[in-house]
Amino acid sequence: QVQLVESGGGLVQAGGSLRLSCAASGRTFSSYAMGWFRQAPGKEREFVAAIRWSTGAVYVGITDYAESVKGRFTISRDNAKNTVFLQMSSLKPEDTAVYYCAAGSQIVRVYSFYDYWGQGTQVTVSS
Repeated sequence: QVQLVESGGGLVQAGGSLRLSCAASGRTFSSYAMGWFRQAPGKEREFVAAIRWSTGAVYVGITDYAESVKGRFTISRDNAKNTVFLQMSSLKPEDTAVYYCAAGSQIVRVYSFYDYWGQGTQVTVSS
């Protein structure tokens, strides 16, 4: 069982930056692939980024990004702290959404493949 708690959301102007954090409980955090998804009002939940499981304390390795955020967002994980991060830069109003982190067995872009979800954190980008 894994419990996930996101933080770091807020209101930011276009062009600004935010870093989201997702703290996980459980001893097996390093064995999970971690993903970030987002959902804007009236829209389906969409894939943002994912990072593969790892055995090291800090791992920046196999990742995947949605085309809409590639080059602007960076996902990373710190297994020693049971935390995954999403560094968001050059934010745009269309990035406004509730952001969710999720844990699963592999990095995929389909949300139904993830087993555990956080409660979400709101990101609002003003123009």
